[in-house]
Amino acid sequence: MKPSPSSAFLLSLLMGIASASLTAQSPQDYDRQIEQLMNHPAVRTALDHIVETDEQTMDDLVTLTQIPAPPFMEEERAAAFLKTMIELGVDSAWTDEVGNVIGLRRGSGTGEVLAVAGHLDTVFPPETDVTVRVSGDTIFAPGISDDTRGLATVLAVLRAMNEANIRTEADILFIGNVGEEGLGDLRGVKHLFREGGPRIDHFISVDGTSPNGITHMGLGSHRYRVTFKGPGGHSWGAFGLANPAHAMGRAIRYFQDGAAPYTANAPYRTSYNVGRMGGGTSVNSVPFESWMEIDMRSEGDETLEAVDAILQGAVQRALAEENSLRTRGEPLTVDVDMIGDRPSGEVALDHPFVEQATAVTNALGLFPGYGRSSTDSNIPISLGIPAVTIGGGGQGFGGHSLDEWFRNEDGALGVQRVMLIVLAQVGLAQMS
Repeated sequence: MKPSPSSAFLLSLLMGIASASLTAQSPQDYDRQIEQLMNHPAVRTALDHIVETDEQTMDDLVTLTQIPAPPFMEEERAAAFLKTMIELGVDSAWTDEVGNVIGLRRGSGTGEVLAVAGHLDTVFPPETDVTVRVSGDTIFAPGISDDTRGLATVLAVLRAMNEANIRTEADILFIGNVGEEGLGDLRGVKHLFREGGPRIDHFISVDGTSPNGITHMGLGSHRYRVTFKGPGGHSWGAFGLANPAHAMGRAIRYFQDGAAPYTANAPYRTSYNVGRMGGGTSVNSVPFESWMEIDMRSEGDETLEAVDAILQGAVQRALAEENSLRTRGEPLTVDVDMIGDRPSGEVALDHPFVEQATAVTNALGLFPGYGRSSTDSNIPISLGIPAVTIGGGGQGFGGHSLDEWFRNEDGALGVQRVMLIVLAQVGLAQMS
């Protein structure tokens, strides 16, 4: 899917203010445009509404957090998110084939579409206790910041825009998407941006809490599950069989021997990690299989492919050597299954979409922080579609841990920032 030409940044406002186009050349131009946007009466009403309804935003946060959403099991939380979105008011709402929840708020007819999304899934397995615990001004629960805060922020933006009766030029898709975490492998946004998927010209992922961060670069990754297989047998009686565990140990050693010097001198920052291992039935059995899961990340596609090639070579070398040592039985085989593929890429700092996010952040008295990460934005960025990932406000810590917490410190400010970045892109429709 190719991005379509960008629409005007801000069309005629109710007060007769003429807008500048998205081709503004200086940061000062964007600053003036955001100042005009924030002074619009309907926008001021919406900004005030976000503060006035902050308690409702927190209620949404707690309610959604306490609905488990483990990988590939987001249905219950998705249903609650959909129900709330319909109650707040959208022109149409649906759940797509993979479980993404989508609400369409129509604009005045430019045809352009901005998507603003939070991810429904968490990293935690089904048995995890997600009950919210309050201690002073801090609330604890697995997944409360990553990314239930994003979902609550998306709903708060929709609520404020509806309350203030803000009409926009471009259409907006409000989304709760599946599969951002771990083995989900960005499956929700991959489906959104598939060939023949819904039109999306710009994309905002609301992920975590950062009140000032602007993630405009995608960190690419490859993930594999490597499984060595053999006949297995008794450690004494079947001694001499090729051993899958021994082969896996060799593969890890050869992988690190090759990857360590390469990553130390690679043109782009690159990492590798063997994160999980398993297999075998008992201490006195030659295992019939041994497996490991590997994560590799890089800022550059070519360096990611290079460290991937090092892994492939290490696995085949280990397989051949272990088979050469056997004195009986069938040779080992190996399956190398890709379980994650996230492309890298970036949106330039001087791109209008990033410049708008910067101007909004400055206007709210915050210092913009730019970064690279592995988020839902990786997919549109890799396709040349402008995308950023920003936080939903407040303070959070301990993501992906059972001690994850959220503190509502200037949380409303984060919601205001998300809404202003949305409105800066879609533009206000001329209202009679």
